[in-house]
Amino acid sequence: MDKIERYLAYNGKINIICISTKELVEKARQIHDLSPVATAVLGRTLTMGAIMGANLKGENDTITIQIKGNGPIGNVVVATDSNANVRGYVGNPQVDVPLREDGKLDVGKAVGKDGFIYVIKDIGLKDPYVGMSKIVTGEIAEDFANYFFSSEQKNTAVALGVLVNKDGVKSSGGYIVTAMPDASEDELFIIEERLKEAKPMSQMLDENMSLLDIAKDITGDVNIQVVKSNLIPEYKCNCSKEKMSKALIAIGKEELNKIIEEDKKAEIVCHFCNKKYEFSENELRELL
Repeated sequence: MDKIERYLAYNGKINIICISTKELVEKARQIHDLSPVATAVLGRTLTMGAIMGANLKGENDTITIQIKGNGPIGNVVVATDSNANVRGYVGNPQVDVPLREDGKLDVGKAVGKDGFIYVIKDIGLKDPYVGMSKIVTGEIAEDFANYFFSSEQKNTAVALGVLVNKDGVKSSGGYIVTAMPDASEDELFIIEERLKEAKPMSQMLDENMSLLDIAKDITGDVNIQVVKSNLIPEYKCNCSKEKMSKALIAIGKEELNKIIEEDKKAEIVCHFCNKKYEFSENELRELL
């Protein structure tokens, strides 16, 4: 089962969030019929979205992530809420790029290095907060570490990984490690060295390491404190016919009249879950 666990290391000076997302990424792969590299791209971004959603305070708070690189996968969009319910899509779900020299999926090439990450937070204020940062490598984890540093002034280490085989998603997950202001130089040095030596997240999960064991491994603190471990991330879409009705109304009377006159009906497909919503001529006239 997918889950999110939060820990504190070195007497509360280091904050760690670890997450496993195999089931939700596999669901996304099936919904969008993703190629292996598209699975890795969207899977990493969904995992990051779930982590960021878990940090939201308000029940109705939401975050939308947009990665707009110049790679062949096109735009990557992920939305999340405070319950770590995530959904997302990519511009080109069947993208195919050559493997890297080490035989791994080339996520960076699929995303592209020229572009930006946008994070739109709606936390109940008058206007949403919009943060942005440049794409550094296109590998997503490094790009979000740069986002946290440049846009939120947080010194954060980020790891994201999706392992795909011929049957689908074999393992998926990630972690973020954030130092508190009172963390000592010695403690930071230990963590930096541990992170350099750590195996890829997808490999640790594939070897059936628990999230707690992973947290201990990457921090070097065997007395790590479990703060929260009851949040389950899910791939869940919140689309409805009512929301699609509002989308049709938003296109304006002229366009709606044109659809009624030419097609006598309308069909809208949700980008996030591919569910189809059909509107009859009478329903369209009611919206008009």
